[in-house]
Amino acid sequence: MRVAHFGHSCVLVELDGVKILFDPGNFSHGFEGVTGLDAIAVTHQHPDHIDAHRIEALIEGNPGARLLSDPQTAQQRGEPWEAVHAGDVLTVGEVQITGGGGRHAVIHPEIPVIDNTVFQLGTPADPARFVHPGDSLWVPSVPVGVLALPAVAPWMKISEAVDYLRAVHPRTALPIHYGIISPAAQGIYFGRLSEMRPVDSDFVVIQPEDQADLATA
Repeated sequence: MRVAHFGHSCVLVELDGVKILFDPGNFSHGFEGVTGLDAIAVTHQHPDHIDAHRIEALIEGNPGARLLSDPQTAQQRGEPWEAVHAGDVLTVGEVQITGGGGRHAVIHPEIPVIDNTVFQLGTPADPARFVHPGDSLWVPSVPVGVLALPAVAPWMKISEAVDYLRAVHPRTALPIHYGIISPAAQGIYFGRLSEMRPVDSDFVVIQPEDQADLATA
C-alpha cells in the first residue's frame, strides 16, 4: 500500500491498483493536481474535510472518479455523489469499501452531531487494510492494517487518541488531522502517541506532500 499525505486529513491511498483520495479539505495542500483517481471519498461535511472552493476543479480533473461521502454531504451536493452508510459494502476496481461508524464525534452538547462515515478499504477476507475514521473514534470489529489516526482535534483529548489507538491496535498508525496546531507542537502529540502505542503497532509520520509504502500485515 502506498499512502501520500497532503496535510491534515487528506490522504491518497493506492491499493491493488486503485487510487482513492480522502478528505481534500481547506487545511490540505498539494492534492489539486492529482489525476487518475478512481474515487474521491469524503467522511463528512466540515470544510477541513471538503474544500468547497477546490473540490469542483479536482472532480473535473478526475472525470472517471466515483464520488463517495457520508449521507448528509451526498444530499447537500447532489448527484453524482453517492451516500455511503454504515454497513454499506461496495467495490472500486479490486478494492472493497465498507462503511462504518455513522456519526461525528461530539464537539459540544449544544452543537448538533452530523453524519460521519468511516471508510474501510480491503478485500472480503481482509476488509480493513486501511481505515479512515474521519472525525470519529469508531473501532472496527476486524483487524486493521493501516489506521489514519486523528492526532489532534477540538473534540478530543490526547488521552482519547491514545485509547483509540490501543483499541484499534492497527499494524501501522499514521497520524492525521493535525493541521490545526503549529508545527512546533506536533512533537507533543506524536511523542505521546508513539510511546504509548501498542508495542507491535508501528507509528509512521508522513510529512505533508510526501508518501510512503506501508505494511498492512
